[in-house]
Amino acid sequence: MRWTGVIRIFVVAVTLLSIWYFAEQMFSIKWEAKSLQSLFGHEEAVVSVLTKKRPKCGNEKECPENYFAFKMISGAANVVGPSICLEDKIIMSGVKNNIGRGLNIALVNATTGETLGTGHYDMYSGDIKEVKAFFEPVKDGTLIFIATYDDPSTKLDTQTRELLTSYGSSYAKKLGFRDGWLFVGGKGLKNKSPFEQHIKNNKETNKYDGWPEVLEMDGCIPKKMNQ
Repeated sequence: MRWTGVIRIFVVAVTLLSIWYFAEQMFSIKWEAKSLQSLFGHEEAVVSVLTKKRPKCGNEKECPENYFAFKMISGAANVVGPSICLEDKIIMSGVKNNIGRGLNIALVNATTGETLGTGHYDMYSGDIKEVKAFFEPVKDGTLIFIATYDDPSTKLDTQTRELLTSYGSSYAKKLGFRDGWLFVGGKGLKNKSPFEQHIKNNKETNKYDGWPEVLEMDGCIPKKMNQ
């Protein structure tokens, strides 16, 4: 009789432990599923979050195949310099220590995306001949990125403005003292570039004391496909 009672107690204890274990497991699974659902909405969203690619250069949208992703930011007054990003690679910035007052220019192969050269040219007290010399060896099929910092125009002469216009610029001839300007053009471009922003230096509308607000531009540039 005594052993029977012990066995019954043992069976009851095992049963209660089993019920507790399975209940705990089910509660845990439901809680985790609910937590994921509250975070991501549903299973497909979880997969989407895990597999979604971040657009290059921090752009809002991903570029299609056979396009270059780019992002440019002009200088802020005479304090923070500009930056140029192409295909998730910073090619000009203050961190890279390859920018300066005036015109900041990067030359890129329009087929491969290879950076062919960079330069910064002081357009307030520098020599415009240096800009002309930089552009002289540029060949057809070269992308030209320009971001301004502080003053981009004092030393610009008519010949250089015409040259920049031939690269697809709509504003090179209008660029004035301390204007903001971002431009992507190309040697041999037959039409005006769609990638250009310009803002006038105007004391009535300037965001900073003697300079307009910062310009920011991003987009997708079609690669030049070899024939």
